[in-house]
Amino acid sequence: ERPWGEGVPVEEFAAALAADGGHQIRAVLVTHNETATGVTSDVAAVRAAMDAAGHPALLMVDGVSSIGSIEFRMDDWGVDLAVAGSQKGFMLPAGLAIIGISAKARQAMETAGLPRCFFDIRDMADGSYPYTPPVGLINGLAVSTGLLLEEGMENVRARHHRIAEGVRRAVAAWDMTTCAAAPELCSDTVTAIVTPEGFDAGRIVRHAAEAYGVAFGGGLGEVAGKVFRIGHLGLMSDVMALSGIATAEMAMVDLGLPVRLGSGVAAAQEHYRNSRTAPVQAAA
Repeated sequence: ERPWGEGVPVEEFAAALAADGGHQIRAVLVTHNETATGVTSDVAAVRAAMDAAGHPALLMVDGVSSIGSIEFRMDDWGVDLAVAGSQKGFMLPAGLAIIGISAKARQAMETAGLPRCFFDIRDMADGSYPYTPPVGLINGLAVSTGLLLEEGMENVRARHHRIAEGVRRAVAAWDMTTCAAAPELCSDTVTAIVTPEGFDAGRIVRHAAEAYGVAFGGGLGEVAGKVFRIGHLGLMSDVMALSGIATAEMAMVDLGLPVRLGSGVAAAQEHYRNSRTAPVQAAA
């Protein structure tokens, strides 16, 4: 257990792996980008800890809100199983689980003893779909991946970082903080913003939806009522981010929070004007 807002505890993972001389641990599970807190963890460091311990466990990564948006290097980081979803960086409705499998994981499937039927990925190994396929989503995925590759993944990552940094500068201008415990943990796909103690952050989410027709994310679990979340991934441009920042400001001012109207927008505008490296239309 770790406080919400901190990243994956690599040191504790390393200690557990080093102590597992009998290799009872079969898999190491990591959430690459945690949406409730806006935290991105260091998957490469987890792999380094596994290698240092000489441990044969599989490295399995939840990349739902990272893959297709921020840096994720499955082969370089030695990831054995990666899971993404169609509804985040791939810019589609929810409905597809997108799974990357290493040769080591494929080998493990042949000896695994757990009961499997619908979730037996081996049935899809030859590229076929053993059940009724969601044709619309699959065709949409062909288009969205084409858009990503046309933009170039390095450009996609740079765009997400630039937009996210503008949101973070807006948060600083509001004299607020992110839920992420350190700057290097801040996610480039979602920012969780801590509201003043005693204020129900859910009021911002509800008011923005009712008064302005804009959807923000609420806090989950231990940060419920303490944060609200601005998502900034996928089909996203600087101007789209500015509209969300402006709406958040209006909602907070409406609710009496000590935020100066226009302060966050101005901070983000200044960043976007000075950091733009590609035509804005290329993002959308």
